[in-house]
Amino acid sequence: MKKHIQIAAAMVASVAIVGAGKVQAQVAIKGETVYTMAGTPIKNGVVLIKDGKIEAVGANLQVPQNYKTYTAKVVTPGFVDAHTSVGLAGIYNVPADQQQLERTAPIQPELRAIDAYNPNEELIKYVRSYGVTTINTGHAPGALASGQLMTLKTSEDGFSSLLDTTSMVAFTLGTTVGDNYSSPKTSAKGMAMLRAELQAAQNYSRKMGNSDATKRPDRNLKLETLADVLNKKYKALITANRAQDIMAALRLAKEFNLDLVLDGAAEAYLLVDEIKAAGVPVIVHPTMARAYGDNKNMSFETAATLARAGIPVAIQSGFEAYVPRARVLLFEASVAVANGMQPEQALAAITSTPAKMLGQYGRVGSLEKGKDADVVLFDGDPFEYTTHVCTVLVNGTVVSEECI
Repeated sequence: MKKHIQIAAAMVASVAIVGAGKVQAQVAIKGETVYTMAGTPIKNGVVLIKDGKIEAVGANLQVPQNYKTYTAKVVTPGFVDAHTSVGLAGIYNVPADQQQLERTAPIQPELRAIDAYNPNEELIKYVRSYGVTTINTGHAPGALASGQLMTLKTSEDGFSSLLDTTSMVAFTLGTTVGDNYSSPKTSAKGMAMLRAELQAAQNYSRKMGNSDATKRPDRNLKLETLADVLNKKYKALITANRAQDIMAALRLAKEFNLDLVLDGAAEAYLLVDEIKAAGVPVIVHPTMARAYGDNKNMSFETAATLARAGIPVAIQSGFEAYVPRARVLLFEASVAVANGMQPEQALAAITSTPAKMLGQYGRVGSLEKGKDADVVLFDGDPFEYTTHVCTVLVNGTVVSEECI
């Protein structure tokens, strides 16, 4: 404990603080090992940051004058949580802070995450302190179409750090839908309802394209959103955990030519060949999710199994029914490492891979010149239980510097 306090004190002493917890615009970060996630790890690496962007990354770089310096054992990109409900789900788990699932109808893709997101939610600060700098958050699993997800930073700037107002539309296949709505009560009925709505959206899109404005239908937000999914403006995030539901999702994607991302996928280890043949990325269930219901046959080794097969894998904090409503993303990745995933694969699963899935790799997910300066500093190996996240930067600003 004394050692950790000394490390933290030394780091605080090495930076000039401007305002409430914000460092000067020019920062240098030195790490015994720097994982850029864009090449091999760099020993004795240096990351130079200016005006919120990464200026340079390399070994033994000279630090210019007037740059304030942090030091760490290990340096990584900021973590990207590919699927969460943070900001719609609140830390206290009371009705007032639970906005992630509308239970009045099973198909509501028109619901926008941005209309329910609370940028002042304490849960955002919580995940940020553990290195999560970008989240893909919004409506949770549990409805055939529960709504939209958006991608944004966990900075203190709130909506000014929005990266994408709508990145995906969330769908769910499985028994959980029947728990929340009077219909559907079976998988076949759920698929029939979804297919009917997607067919209606195809017709709507075709009519809206009529050159004669008088023959276009009135605007329908539900069908408009589904049409955008069909046109691949938005990705279809389909939560499916049982093997039969995963296969149904693959069939649906093939029938309607969807840009599919599988989510949850607890029994994906049974369908590795089918998922790989479909060319579909997977956001796997939290490694430590509870094994019941549709997750009954989940495995700690799912992430490792898919990664070995060459399937793009991201690890998520997920959707939980109890406080604090978000798992620690780094811990979930660490459990995956303990169950067969290679450390750099697991690090990619919470940095570069989800950034690519979200179409944000040009800005986040790796430490490269010109990218956003989202950086996490550790006092040891990130996947060791005794290691702490000691400093987090978002857009070049220090947002957390307590070793936790």
